[in-house]
Amino acid sequence: MTFRNRHKWGGMAQFFHWVMALAILGNGVFGLLMDLAHSPMQKINWLALHKSIGLTVLALFLLRLAWRMADRRPPEEPAPRWQQVTAHVVHGLLYVLIAAMPLSGWWFNSVSGKPLQWFKLFNLPALAQKNDDIRHFAHNLHEYLFWFLLLVLVAHVGAALKHHVFDKDNVLRRMLPFARLRNDSTSKEDRP
Repeated sequence: MTFRNRHKWGGMAQFFHWVMALAILGNGVFGLLMDLAHSPMQKINWLALHKSIGLTVLALFLLRLAWRMADRRPPEEPAPRWQQVTAHVVHGLLYVLIAAMPLSGWWFNSVSGKPLQWFKLFNLPALAQKNDDIRHFAHNLHEYLFWFLLLVLVAHVGAALKHHVFDKDNVLRRMLPFARLRNDSTSKEDRP
């Protein structure tokens, strides 16, 4: 009997996956709803919170990347080659976009000439000098990256649900913290 099922993602990988997913989606919705603030001061506070959450996502991403390099990957579920290649491309895009979103926000904040604090605990340096000529472009880049990230997330979630509902394999179950794997994909040593 083993304490860790070698066919599933480990607890730390699952933690990073789900916490980051919630933070990214929540912060994206929060960013879209900031215009509903009742006063300019409330909008400033919401914007500061949005920036702090974005910086937290960036820090979690860096920790996740370090963990991913050190952690072992479970073997891939059997699938046609095109699905495996597509999954790798989507995961690669997700990693690039997860890093690009907070970095583009940081850059937008920098060219806007605004200070950047993390939960009012400490300041972060600007990534660029204030530049009103590219401020609008930086804002649009940050927003368009969000919509592209959302599109890639829809593909990612759609594929996971397709595997779970139609293919009835373990692709989604391997990332769910309390899900048991279906027996046809596990070895005898990993079965209860």
